[in-house]
Amino acid sequence: MSKRRMFGRDPEVHEHDLGLSHDMKTMSRRGALALFGAAGATAALAACGSSSTSSSSTATAGTATSTATAVGECVAAAPGETAGPYPGDGSNGPNVLVESGIVRKDITSSFGTSMGRAEGVPVTITMALQDLTKNCDPGAGMAVYLWHCDRDGEYSLYGKAITDQNYLRGVQVAGADGTVSFTSIFPAAYSGRWPHIHFEVYDSLDVAIAGENARLTSQIALPQEACDAVFAGAEGYENSVTNMTRTTLSSDNVFGDGWDAELATATGSVAGGYDIAITIGVAAKSENAQAAPPAGGGPGGAGEPGGEPPAMP
Repeated sequence: MSKRRMFGRDPEVHEHDLGLSHDMKTMSRRGALALFGAAGATAALAACGSSSTSSSSTATAGTATSTATAVGECVAAAPGETAGPYPGDGSNGPNVLVESGIVRKDITSSFGTSMGRAEGVPVTITMALQDLTKNCDPGAGMAVYLWHCDRDGEYSLYGKAITDQNYLRGVQVAGADGTVSFTSIFPAAYSGRWPHIHFEVYDSLDVAIAGENARLTSQIALPQEACDAVFAGAEGYENSVTNMTRTTLSSDNVFGDGWDAELATATGSVAGGYDIAITIGVAAKSENAQAAPPAGGGPGGAGEPGGEPPAMP
């Protein structure tokens, strides 16, 4: 049972990512997180017994208050989100997870027989994982599969001109401190979506590279101040400037029902690059069930660039 169903709400309409018709939501994710906090996270907080600060994001678009650390105060569970139509994890066409070379920190270039490289403002993405089933301990040994679009708003393996590329996709394993880090580029803002990063959390590397059984599938929202600076000041992001004027966190079809547990921090500059950081609370798999795969996407679909996803095998 999905997290949304568990908390008594019907899924909202996610035209971009799900491609399915859903009932109107009866309860916001923020309310769901509050219930989770009452039912589980509060108990975890008591077990942690710590007063230090880790990662808590403000509820205002474009600002956040801390950097990522898996040690300290328990954070709220990251809500399960759709993987979208371009996951590359075998659920909708190609499966990059089973390919040799997917475990890497630098995801700016393609690997294997592909030779392409994604251009854009450099970023370091740091995720700190807390295991909420283990008294908020750091998620040591967990594996994270991370992917996002390029500066043109296209996804490798799916975009019309880059189906033969696999850049901006990679897997890292959390160390004892529960953190993983990726070197990448700042993603675009494309029509219908707030700038974001997709990720899946697996219990181990062996599970991840088998290409199935993700414990958590979710997304990271990028802060507005950094987005505005990159899109206005860096070459190649011109379309993102216009797209940002048409979308807000509140209107986004993924983050619109609450983004507190999904908004990252960003420090740096266009010239020097950015450090993006977030602490992710990973609850039990039963509380983070992935939404149903999308039915389609592509040109004319709300919120997705590029071509039609390949047919399911």
